[in-house]
Amino acid sequence: MTIEFRKRILESIQNETLQTALDNNTERRLKGKALAFESIPDWRERRIRAHNVRADVIERLEEYLGQFISNAEANGIIVHRAKDADEAINIVLRIVGSNVYRHLNNADDGSRRTPTLIAKSKSMVSEEISLNHALEKEGIRVVETDLGEYIVQLRHERPSHIITPAAHLKKEQVAQLFHEKFGIPYTEDIPTLTATARKILREVFLTADIGMSGVNFGAADTGGMCIVTNEGNGRMVTTIPKTHIALMGMERLVPNLDDLALMLSLLPRSATGQKLTVYTQLLHKPMPGQTRHLIILDNGRSKLRNSPLKESLYCIRCGACLNACPVFRELSGHAYIGRDLSIAPYPGPIGSVISPGLFGENYFQLAQASSLCGACKEACPVDIDLPKLLTRVRAGAVDEERGKKKDGGEGLTWSTKTFLKIYTRFATHPKLFAISQKFASLGTHLLSPRSQWMRLPAFTGWGYSKDMPRFASKTFRDRWDGKKNGALGIDTSGIGTSDNVPITPISNSPTPNSPLSRFTAELTALSGSVHQTDDPTRSIIEYLTSNNVKRIYLQTNLLDESQLRQAGIDFTHESDPTITVGVTKAWVGLADTGSVLEADEELFGSLLPEIHLTVLRAEDILPSLPDAMDLVKGKNAVFITGPSRTADIEMTLTIGVHGPKEIHVFVDDSKRG
Repeated sequence: MTIEFRKRILESIQNETLQTALDNNTERRLKGKALAFESIPDWRERRIRAHNVRADVIERLEEYLGQFISNAEANGIIVHRAKDADEAINIVLRIVGSNVYRHLNNADDGSRRTPTLIAKSKSMVSEEISLNHALEKEGIRVVETDLGEYIVQLRHERPSHIITPAAHLKKEQVAQLFHEKFGIPYTEDIPTLTATARKILREVFLTADIGMSGVNFGAADTGGMCIVTNEGNGRMVTTIPKTHIALMGMERLVPNLDDLALMLSLLPRSATGQKLTVYTQLLHKPMPGQTRHLIILDNGRSKLRNSPLKESLYCIRCGACLNACPVFRELSGHAYIGRDLSIAPYPGPIGSVISPGLFGENYFQLAQASSLCGACKEACPVDIDLPKLLTRVRAGAVDEERGKKKDGGEGLTWSTKTFLKIYTRFATHPKLFAISQKFASLGTHLLSPRSQWMRLPAFTGWGYSKDMPRFASKTFRDRWDGKKNGALGIDTSGIGTSDNVPITPISNSPTPNSPLSRFTAELTALSGSVHQTDDPTRSIIEYLTSNNVKRIYLQTNLLDESQLRQAGIDFTHESDPTITVGVTKAWVGLADTGSVLEADEELFGSLLPEIHLTVLRAEDILPSLPDAMDLVKGKNAVFITGPSRTADIEMTLTIGVHGPKEIHVFVDDSKRG
């Protein structure tokens, strides 16, 4: 561990503002995750299945990639493969074109030139290859549209967390930033700050030349891409611009849609404590009049796949290990720096494996920032053995290729290596180990735990935030031999007989009986509304009239248009950004998450307006996500789970970001066939 790395750690620990922000993020993430997993008592079995699926994909990666690419191209998607960051950047530049300026009509001089505008959704791959910086050097304007990413972009920073990019900031810092950048009155009101970003970024969405996004999963059997977002920006950038560029790490595949449903039952629960993300998109083809590109990146993944760190490629980028890690929770992502002082693109436990695996010796030291307590493994939804991988990085077992392996200890200082050699000598000889324990106990009792003699940051780093604890007055062996079981204060009566070990069942709230009642309870908990009706047209007219709404976007062939005209409701089937209410049709609903499945093309009704009304037949409410996956094959579809939301500022939930602030589901229970 370099001196600069130690300094960065110390700075993070001593930064009170940072510590408060991190505490808020961690506490709420962990509580939300625990509650979300209560609804799937079989989560352990799902975790094992997910691990096996990811292992199979990495083992047969080229086979699955071939299948995925073939199907994606058959769907009309233009697929590119990039071996490294430079090649990926050059592919993007070729797509943008050599002329990085667009000509717009201007009343004064006839025309004006303005940089090509890219509206970008969150993508860790783009952070990995420093894409924004490369594009901006070429005169291309790139705007991050995820609220957290937008905030850190304005501050010229890297994200500090895989899921919550601005987790290191407090609302006061965001308030000052918006005041300085946009000239708005200083306010710490988070909904007001969010509304400011919504207004500014809406114009970006509507005028962008190119939309850019990451990819959470690619389904090999259909060639479809799955993108999950809460704010609605992911849907905006993938549907509105005439060109969409998706960036995907080559390992982000699942064999089929059933396996995708499994991953989606674990990813949002682990990442944000949700049963399903607000917008879960399945993209299989370009939108009408659109060109869709997919760039599949290697950038060291093939090398990592053939190394002792292969298991790190199972990662689904949920960020759960970051929230669970006691070290990351004190440091944040900006403390994870390489020997050249660059901030690692991937921080935390998984980043301390992936960053060295992809980028080499510069990031070996990150593996030292771990207690190896195992909390990261316990939190991982695909059961990656991160402590094992971290010890391999520490031992230098990173670059095993063609039977060659570097000498151990690449990530360790000389003092640590020396200590481990001495410790190994004592630990492998029982008598020497017993003697060493007695001397250690005597030594620590001669010195106070608060004594500066016991604070050794120069050698161990321990004294930065903790004091060296005293050893026990007697070793466990002495206590065992002298007093036997009873005096240890340990109840051993049930050890070895599993029938005597109490099992605490996972608590669940009572499950409503009917699919409709379950659907209603779930959506209501997400700030959505359910209206039961035997006449959707009449009920929607009553809603619009009571809210003084005179003009709406209406999906074709959905309501009785003559009744709407008689009620004085004007409607359009075309895009109109000024409309505040959109009405669409849901294909199905999901009882266990309160989600509705719709055509992604209907964004003019389900995404752009502030209020989204959707019509769902009661008989079309299905039990859960796997039951609906056959319906999305070959289609552009989206599962919508409540109104758009964010918690990117101080983990404070705010409803209505880039998508609707309200969602109302009119459930038609007229039993029509």
